[in-house]
Amino acid sequence: MSGVTWCNVYGEPQRWEQQGPAAATLVRWVSDHLLKPHAGLGRPGPVCPFMRHTTTRQLLWAGAATGTDWSTEGMQGVMDDAFAVYARLRQENPADSRGLTLVTLFPDLSRHELIDAVHRARKTQAVAAGLMLGQFYPGCTVPGLWNSDFHPLDAPVPMLVLRPMMSTDFPFLVARTEWLYAYFTRFAPDLPGKLRWAIAERMRVVGPEAGEITALRMHSAGEHAR
Repeated sequence: MSGVTWCNVYGEPQRWEQQGPAAATLVRWVSDHLLKPHAGLGRPGPVCPFMRHTTTRQLLWAGAATGTDWSTEGMQGVMDDAFAVYARLRQENPADSRGLTLVTLFPDLSRHELIDAVHRARKTQAVAAGLMLGQFYPGCTVPGLWNSDFHPLDAPVPMLVLRPMMSTDFPFLVARTEWLYAYFTRFAPDLPGKLRWAIAERMRVVGPEAGEITALRMHSAGEHAR
């Protein structure tokens, strides 16, 4: 066990505040950034269109993994626990699983490349379960869906975030056939399995183009994620 404790940020605010200074930083970032529009976003509405539901329904859980001496292996141990906690919460809240979000903060981490390394190592596990694993840290340059110059994963604290896969996540899944297969399994489950795999193989994007998130967007501003 990693020793990290995840708690309900809005359901147990006093308990969350006890996790250290990063606790208040996360709450401020959600309220002052994610829940508000941004001039560089490239579309109307808040930076994160799902977070209002998550905060209102008290579905945001978070834990702080403190310490500076991190390795990829140590961080993966923390994420082993995070995946287990998320699975338990999803079982306990089946009606609210759409907005369930689990944040794991690494507030003392200075080697942000470790966040990317763990993200690469565990993304397939998340996607296979119908989830997305997001990597956030100061200076993250992953482009936005609506403006390639906007960087939505640039956050004040290094963190890894588990949340449900949304229909608008297609651009983040084009690099591997198994990721696209999981996407179609979630959103087109009535298609035969072989057909889902064949479509995934045909739609896979190879090379640097797979990282061009903005160009790969296939929904309009009026088409909301589900």
